[in-house]
Amino acid sequence: MKPIQKLLSNSYICHFIGIFFVVSMLNVLFPFKPETVVNSIWITSGCYLISAIVLPKISTYLLVERKYYILPVVTTVFVIAMSLVFLTRVDYSRSALIYGGSFSFLWFYVTSLLRQESQRLVLFAIPNFDIKGLNKKGKVRVIELRQPYNITDVKGGLVVDLHRNLTPESEKFIADCSLADISVFHAESIKEMLEGKVQTQHLSENAIGTLLPNPLYMTFKRFWESLIIIASFPITLPIMAITAILIKLENPGPAMFIQERVGQGGKVFRIYKFRSMTVKEAGSEDKFATQEQARVTKVGKIIRKVRIDELPQFFNVLKGDMSLIGPRPEQDSFVKQFEQEIPFYGYRHMVKPGITGWAQVVQGYADDTESTTEKLAFDLYYIKNLSFWLDVNIVFKTIRTMLTGFGAK
Repeated sequence: MKPIQKLLSNSYICHFIGIFFVVSMLNVLFPFKPETVVNSIWITSGCYLISAIVLPKISTYLLVERKYYILPVVTTVFVIAMSLVFLTRVDYSRSALIYGGSFSFLWFYVTSLLRQESQRLVLFAIPNFDIKGLNKKGKVRVIELRQPYNITDVKGGLVVDLHRNLTPESEKFIADCSLADISVFHAESIKEMLEGKVQTQHLSENAIGTLLPNPLYMTFKRFWESLIIIASFPITLPIMAITAILIKLENPGPAMFIQERVGQGGKVFRIYKFRSMTVKEAGSEDKFATQEQARVTKVGKIIRKVRIDELPQFFNVLKGDMSLIGPRPEQDSFVKQFEQEIPFYGYRHMVKPGITGWAQVVQGYADDTESTTEKLAFDLYYIKNLSFWLDVNIVFKTIRTMLTGFGAK
């Protein structure tokens, strides 16, 4: 088995064999090849290559297990391809594409299990930090270097705590590694990647500029999020209409719940949600959702579990108050409280709040100062690493969350 694993550890060889396997299986299933089958084989090959490119992009974040993303990525790529083919009226075989997608998934999944060890990040460390703490995470292997340090011993990247005292010999070795194009990582940065959150106690030591999102991507993000929302309206608008009717039939009061929340730059805006509770008495104090469970209606329990109550926020996104993906917006009273109790809390307002976010899909719901502090660490990680691929990662995690009800209150 080891020679096979070693062979497949090379991505080019792995995917060359993969395309050969998928095309060969289609040739066996479809010995007679009309134009529709030939076109479908070419489309399948293209979809395979796109999936092979996308999967490692999403799993750049070490928190991600690549095997869990194979099915949604392959399915999404093939569905988009079939939609484009349908629109362009290219002749194709639906059964050939379905078989092609199935064989592609099978190859990606089996090889991901065989390549698991080779895809594990291997780092060599100057032992001035807790190396065992990183190795416990199971997704990275950190090997301790012994003195005298030799640059030929470093086969991958070098990891070191740059904020602790280093000997002149260690400092020279780090410089030599950098000059030799060996990546040098700060131990806390690796810990951030493994845990998916910023260590807020060290935030003052980081350049605040790392929390400034790329303005070019933010413009692109607004465009693609709006496009997705508009394209989804044929499905989501009927769901919204039915939900509104069910809410009105079950309980007296408005179908919509409108509340002021704090958005980008601390600006207050009005957020739209479907009402999932009985109408709140005038003058009642603000409470976390966990403290209001007695007020949740039968319809409310269902729409909260599958996140249908959040659908009206699509209009908040189109208005520009929110994004599809970002830190969840809080009520003004809670923001003022947390800004007093939690250091750096205000930094989460550097980007637009989102309907879903990294903290929601990784941590779940926060309902006190302690869990909100933890949530802030995830929010700052998202802001620091904001990119298209992290957003795609969150989209897939959100779908899983909707199916499992994780974090619903």
